[in-house]
Amino acid sequence: MEGLYFYCIRKRSGIPSLLARGIDGKGEVFIFPYHELEAVVSKVSLEEFSSDEIQKKAREDLSWIKEKAIIHEKVIEEAMKRNEGISSIIPMKFGIVLKEKEGLEQVLNENYERFKTILEKIEGKQEWSVKVYLKNREKFEQEIKEKSEAIRKKEKEIASLPEGMAYFMEEELKEVTSREAEKELNNIVDFTFESLKKQAADSAICKILEKELTGRPEPMVLNAAYLISEEKIEDFKREIEDLNQKMQAKGLSVEYSGPWPPYNFV
Repeated sequence: MEGLYFYCIRKRSGIPSLLARGIDGKGEVFIFPYHELEAVVSKVSLEEFSSDEIQKKAREDLSWIKEKAIIHEKVIEEAMKRNEGISSIIPMKFGIVLKEKEGLEQVLNENYERFKTILEKIEGKQEWSVKVYLKNREKFEQEIKEKSEAIRKKEKEIASLPEGMAYFMEEELKEVTSREAEKELNNIVDFTFESLKKQAADSAICKILEKELTGRPEPMVLNAAYLISEEKIEDFKREIEDLNQKMQAKGLSVEYSGPWPPYNFV
């Protein structure tokens, strides 16, 4: 028995189909028109892609989930790039399967006005990701030491003490420096997010990704998303590049990527 795997919604584009293969690697991705909108879907086996089966795979076969999630994302990105107005799509979360054409029509009918409102909100805008990494904590803490009068005073005090007493004071100094560094890091993260927010139609703080997910040795300290009008994108990029130059001296890096499907703003 077949169902319809649901990727995204977009305004009617007049494009009959996409080049990508569907989530099962076989079925053609096609367009299902509905008034002023269209759904991007492909046919799938309900046995393989039922809600229960997907949940089972999530528990037992993460490689299958990863493979299908990549296909899901590629189809959405192609739908976004082939549509006039690059961000004017509403991406669906992974794993939405409708049993029949009537089920899709019902979803479109019940959510029609909401979908139109969302598409109007993101028309002519793109989602961009900004991440800040602490690349060199030692360098960052050294700058804190140089700027902090309290820390410099403590260091002078330690230098005048006998070796045995100095050891305990040095441990205390490390704790103070670490606390000051965390405080300054939070200030920098807030400043970065708020500075870039001024350029955006909307913005969102996202979950910090652990090293296992980023594949990088340095910790992520900010993960943000911004909805940017197309005419402001180059200015937005330049501001990030300027911020990155300033942050490099502190042991931090500011990186951007996009455009992405606007998951954070729909």
